[in-house]
Amino acid sequence: MNKLKLLAVMTEHGDNQAKLADCLGISRVTLSKKINEKRNAVFTQPEISVIKKRYQLSDGDVSAIFFA
Repeated sequence: MNKLKLLAVMTEHGDNQAKLADCLGISRVTLSKKINEKRNAVFTQPEISVIKKRYQLSDGDVSAIFFA
């Protein structure tokens, strides 16, 4: 996962971890673990779909962020 790209996209859209976590229905701590890949935490396909739609990401953007 490319943490810096995701954080940049969030910043471009005026989001922070608390706002995105709320949108995903998870805690900010859980989101932080997923962003930092701690304790084997990864984004689920439904979460990636929500993020893609929220930030209007292309398939290439999604690949660059989540499958780098």
